[in-house]
Amino acid sequence: MANNTVKVVARITAQPDKIEEVESLLLGLVGGTRKESGCISYQLLQNKTDPSDFTFVEEWESDSAIDTHFITPHMRNAFLKAGPLLAKEPDIRRYLVISSVES
Repeated sequence: MANNTVKVVARITAQPDKIEEVESLLLGLVGGTRKESGCISYQLLQNKTDPSDFTFVEEWESDSAIDTHFITPHMRNAFLKAGPLLAKEPDIRRYLVISSVES
């Protein structure tokens, strides 16, 4: 059975010599984002074999909650700082759950 929440998978790739700076910047987003209205879950992952590869796995109540998230001061500040630290543009995708093993 599907639910109406929106899942987000956001991949961020740090420049090889900027991994620690990107990690610090991304970790700084977690606490504030988890307190945002509409945020159900917000996890930051780092690839075990490629430490420059970070992934946020998120769940939001709605697309409008995500849109609001992107204009919060902490997100706008992170986008401004991240540019020169990243190897490429973030890949941010939104998904709907269409099947789940949960009841």
